[in-house]
Amino acid sequence: MFKPLHLVPAGTRINFMRPHKIALVLSVIMILGSFALVFTKGLNFGIDFAGGVIMEVKSSTPVADLGTMREQLGNLDLGEISLQEFGAPDVVLIRIPQQDGGEVATQAAVAKVKESLGTEWQYRRTESVGPKVGDELKSSAVWASLFAMLGIMAYIWFRYEWQFGINAVLALFHDCVTTVGFFALTGMEFNLTTVAAVLTIAGYSVNDTVVIYDRIRYDLRRYKTMPLSQLINHALNETLARTTVTSGLTLLSVLALAIWGGEAMRGFSIAMIWGILIGTYSTICVASPMLLYMNIRNIGSDKGKTAEAGAQQA
Repeated sequence: MFKPLHLVPAGTRINFMRPHKIALVLSVIMILGSFALVFTKGLNFGIDFAGGVIMEVKSSTPVADLGTMREQLGNLDLGEISLQEFGAPDVVLIRIPQQDGGEVATQAAVAKVKESLGTEWQYRRTESVGPKVGDELKSSAVWASLFAMLGIMAYIWFRYEWQFGINAVLALFHDCVTTVGFFALTGMEFNLTTVAAVLTIAGYSVNDTVVIYDRIRYDLRRYKTMPLSQLINHALNETLARTTVTSGLTLLSVLALAIWGGEAMRGFSIAMIWGILIGTYSTICVASPMLLYMNIRNIGSDKGKTAEAGAQQA
């Protein structure tokens, strides 16, 4: 008979709380560093936010000659045109920066590119976004992120106590800010797909945090005299197998998406990989240890049954 596979052996007791101060300092440095990168280096906004034209073209030859294309399109005086292989060697994504003169200038730029490349290319799609639409999308993305965080904080506040809600939102803030900082550091394109990934990371992270919080609250009533640091460590170890399996399987799925999902999904999948890693770290090393600095010992026992049910499900 096959024996069940245990990624985390029963009775594992890792002292997660011992280096928690170092982890908190490291997290503060990562948040400040992310802000510094965004305000100094800036984000590489995609067409969604910066405005401009994006064209997907397919070559009649098996491999597109990007060098020749770059030379041809660079002489059109349309600004810094970027070229990128898109999913196959014969498919190229052309990004044309925003042109002065509105829609007329945009259409003229597209016509110039088509005239320069000739009829040997297949023009699969052409999308343009104006600067006003780009600004509106930026504003909508910021408000969507803020409302998502407020909604999550309200839910956890209602479901648990205010100490848990504040800590969960701080951990979410940590995950989202460092994800944006990661994009500023790497210079990867930041677009609407990336915003969707950031919001997905927020949902994933809070799900992991809630499971551990359930266990901590359950243990608060079970071990009334146990030191708080030891109690949180005990809860983290009890949920470690669940955390490891959930994070590991999700990471494998996203890795497959990053490798075989094509260029269209590359930004989303890489953001998710970073988000899963940083979200798991923040749940264990940020959200849970910060409860040490909150007055959670006197949490009322009238909600104990709910906590116990949640912990047993975990």
